[in-house]
Amino acid sequence: MQENPDRTRIPLKRVIGLPTAILLVAGIMIGSGAFKKIAPMSQSLMSEPYILLAWIAAGTISVFGAFTYSGLAAMTSETGGIYEYLRLIYGEFVAFLLGWTYFMIVGTGSIAALAFVFSQSADALFHFPQLLPAFQDVSVAHFIYPFRGLSVKILAMSMIILLTVLNIRGVKKAGILNNIVTAAKILGILLLISAGIFYTGEPGNMLRDGISFHPLTGAALFSGFFGALLSALWAYDGWATITFVTGEMKNPERNLPYAIVGGVGIATILYVLLNYVYMKVLPLEQLAAIPEHKIAAAVVSETLFGRAGASLIVTLILTCTFGALNGCIMVYPRITFRMAQENVFFKKAAWVHPVFKTPYVALAYTCVWSCVLVMTGTFDQITNLVVFSTYLFFGLAAAGLIKMKMQKKITKQVIGYPVIPVMIILFCGILVVNTLIVQFRASLLGLLLMFSGLPFYFWFKRNHA
Repeated sequence: MQENPDRTRIPLKRVIGLPTAILLVAGIMIGSGAFKKIAPMSQSLMSEPYILLAWIAAGTISVFGAFTYSGLAAMTSETGGIYEYLRLIYGEFVAFLLGWTYFMIVGTGSIAALAFVFSQSADALFHFPQLLPAFQDVSVAHFIYPFRGLSVKILAMSMIILLTVLNIRGVKKAGILNNIVTAAKILGILLLISAGIFYTGEPGNMLRDGISFHPLTGAALFSGFFGALLSALWAYDGWATITFVTGEMKNPERNLPYAIVGGVGIATILYVLLNYVYMKVLPLEQLAAIPEHKIAAAVVSETLFGRAGASLIVTLILTCTFGALNGCIMVYPRITFRMAQENVFFKKAAWVHPVFKTPYVALAYTCVWSCVLVMTGTFDQITNLVVFSTYLFFGLAAAGLIKMKMQKKITKQVIGYPVIPVMIILFCGILVVNTLIVQFRASLLGLLLMFSGLPFYFWFKRNHA
């Protein structure tokens, strides 16, 4: 079957307004991290004020990113976001590495992980039957066990397929669903916050003893705070994904920074209040002792509401992960769509549906690979390997803003320039170097996965020459 050139010329619809964009940013960010990260943060930084400071600092970094991307958005209003920015600044090879990483690992891995968490939460409520128990120990290289948790995986893949079909049928419909689900989970989180604020039981350290500083100094304080900050940044992950759909936003140059600042602002307020409630209800010692397989928010909610509290949190996580999953499926395929337009991905990924005006083939490719990652069950490990890569590209984007401003290719005034881009470069550099030192093998494997796209890059270039 030959490429249909008409489908590559069909324009995408600019139907995403500012309110939907704000809720899309908030909806993608507010996932399971808001309910789980207090435990590892308490372990690495036994200090209530510094934990709250870590949440505020992570939100501030994200807002600084909004200012940086608002400056870069002056270069183009094409779909693809940071991929398109890097392509214009550094050329198609650097942009390809980002796009390949997002398709193979970061974007599809996030979709797979969210779908799996959604299914696990549903399993906790409804207790799915175990399917094909005789095949539980069948493995590939003793690393991939495709039949373990098969019922959970089937639901996860079903949700990915269902939401992909919805997104193919129109970004406006997917946006409306996102608005409804995001509003529901914000209300649910506010309910939990309200219950915690008015909690009259035995208070945690923050209210019993006042604001108490854990005596960390020097390197121990830096290490502890940095560990807590990384956990908070994971919960904020996704704020920049709105840039991927700039080609479908109304007035993106104006609305993009407002969308990120608004979405991050909503998430920051909820995160700070939510973690304040966690530490009000339970002492940090108890929060730090919560085992990895348990959800910290469920333990707090059980204290507040009794046994029904755990079910409440599971339902809230279902809502949050469903909304974040829909948002990720909406935005990540736009990178592969733009890559195909630039002849560095499979040609059909540039096709636009003649009726729905959506990049339906790129959505289908993302759907298929995400389902493969669900079956492998290795997406958590994979995404952990390359978390630092997103900040590597973030740092490159900030450096690119300085480059474009110095070359006068961006003439508009950028908030905080040049101080904020320099701060972002320094922060991203510290994060990447620290990750390389602390998790050398994992980081090296992450880089190898990133550069696994090299043969494909040259193949794409040869076939489009």
